[in-house]
Amino acid sequence: QLQLVESGGGLVQPGGSLRLSCVANGASMKNYAIGWFRQAPGKEREGIGCISRRDDTTVYADSVKGRFTISTDNAKNTMYLQMSSLKPEDTAVYYCFLSQGSHVYWGQGTQVTVSS
Repeated sequence: QLQLVESGGGLVQPGGSLRLSCVANGASMKNYAIGWFRQAPGKEREGIGCISRRDDTTVYADSVKGRFTISTDNAKNTMYLQMSSLKPEDTAVYYCFLSQGSHVYWGQGTQVTVSS
């Protein structure tokens, strides 16, 4: 059974940086499209970036482009979300995902709070 375990959330000041990790247990991440969503209080879940396995391209939402970077370490079966120049509006619960066809697997979510 594929399971995603996230870590790395926390409180950070505006302008700061944070790195989230997501470890995939039970399957190789290389076989799946991967990425991150987030959900702020009272708002719908927002896709912020993903890596397509079809052509290994990475796309980002306009709201995070140039500030956030998705990367992977295949040896550790782990994906990362490096966030910099954080803003209060980046405050949300962040979720990693893997998808293959109609199957989507989610991490448990990790809270990121950007506040002074």
